[in-house]
Amino acid sequence: MKFSLIICTYMRPLPLLKLLQSVATQSLYPNEILIIDGSTNTETKDILDQNRFTNLNYFLVPEECRGLTRQRNFGIKKVDIDADIICFLDDDTVLTENYFQELLKTYTIYPEALGVGGYIIDETKCEFVGLDYKPKSDEYYYDGWKRKDGSRFVLRKKLGLDSNCPPGYSSLYSHGRSVGFLPPSNKIYQVEMLMGGVSSFKKKVFETMQFSTYFEGYGLYEDADFTLRVAKTGNLYLNTAAQLYHYHDASGRPNQYQYGKMVVRNGWYVWRTKNPKPLLIHKLKWHSITILLTLIRFSNTFTSTSRQEAFTEAVGRTAGWWSLLINKPRIKQ
Repeated sequence: MKFSLIICTYMRPLPLLKLLQSVATQSLYPNEILIIDGSTNTETKDILDQNRFTNLNYFLVPEECRGLTRQRNFGIKKVDIDADIICFLDDDTVLTENYFQELLKTYTIYPEALGVGGYIIDETKCEFVGLDYKPKSDEYYYDGWKRKDGSRFVLRKKLGLDSNCPPGYSSLYSHGRSVGFLPPSNKIYQVEMLMGGVSSFKKKVFETMQFSTYFEGYGLYEDADFTLRVAKTGNLYLNTAAQLYHYHDASGRPNQYQYGKMVVRNGWYVWRTKNPKPLLIHKLKWHSITILLTLIRFSNTFTSTSRQEAFTEAVGRTAGWWSLLINKPRIKQ
């Protein structure tokens, strides 16, 4: 299989260089690498001119094409016509040496797969405890592995508001557990959502679909929207043996108020992508969880060291929730 790698970047020359250095040591190297740059200066181009990589093509997008989803759609149009698979990586990730080999092997094992995701390691400590283990109230257990559960999930379990789906699936009231809750078992799991910055898809998927431009700029939850739509047409998988690190570089991110607002409004959009006609119980649960998470964020003003950020984000979440009453997002399929 021929595969192309698209890396969308914005004002992150050094993290991008670290990623490309990890790509250079891969056991399976991309047939082409497309750097889709939305930066407003020349630092990214300069660092690529100083550090050459095989099969790399650089594109500086015009202003109207800036933003994660627009840059991805721009990159897809530039992919080699003979490519079979298109891979996407965030510019602040670093790969283990067999990442692409394991990722593409999944398409051989499951030839019907439309998309395959990689697995971010070292985010949370997991422990294998066997299939007969009975988890405690503050633990999350899946497929023989346990991990410490976050306080917000513990509270949701007590209130009967936890997701009733496995990781990588969205419940009918959304607010599910991401693929990050899958264990480091080296297994392949079927899912309906992938993280966009560690994903890949068969090129034919883009003959009928593209990333929604509703998700402007930073594009929070754009990956959930896109993969939920793809999952309605075929199977998606996550290979936990295709491993990489995600360093969450702070540069290029929105301010906390805008982030909080996006969490709610974009979250509502993704919920309605999965469940366009929710029942009353689903509506009540979605809004209850949204309000609960906002209150928890407000409480972090007094309990965390980043008090200003917590308060600003909570205000953004509140503004986002109230805005839904008068101006709901319009779903674009």
